[in-house]
Amino acid sequence: MKLLGIVLAALGVIALLYGGIGYNRQHTVLQMGSMSASVTEHKTLPIAPIAGVIALLGGVALYAAGVKQRS
Repeated sequence: MKLLGIVLAALGVIALLYGGIGYNRQHTVLQMGSMSASVTEHKTLPIAPIAGVIALLGGVALYAAGVKQRS
């Protein structure tokens, strides 16, 4: 339970720092015979700050529950 709490808290901090997941998408915009032109487009999948806060608080709660249970 402690390990899950640490992982969840770390994911919450990462979500708050980065604010989203970035990825690249490649499109072919022109193709003439054997020649083609493509464009790489950078996109971001946003993560709401509230999701990061919830993950961080949930991770801290799981970690605290694991410590309390062990004692």
